[in-house]
Amino acid sequence: MLLARVIGNIVATQKNQRYEGSRIMLCRQITPEGEDMDYTCLALDAVDAGEGDIVVIAQEGWSASTAATGRPGAAIDSAIVGVVDQIDLLK
Repeated sequence: MLLARVIGNIVATQKNQRYEGSRIMLCRQITPEGEDMDYTCLALDAVDAGEGDIVVIAQEGWSASTAATGRPGAAIDSAIVGVVDQIDLLK
């Protein structure tokens, strides 16, 4: 799992039928403090996230596939599985 910010929406006119009705989002990994990191990925949106939202991304194929499509087996590496409301750091 990783913490990321949604930075864009990917438009695909042709995609696998298992992804019908799903949005593909461009996400940049962030630190718990909210600082941008170098890693950027594409993730299927399973929770109706929007641009600018802080999200939790599952990056294990079985979990990502099941969360994004409702059934296992689709070729998905990353799925947005939660929108973060608040981060509390213990210091």
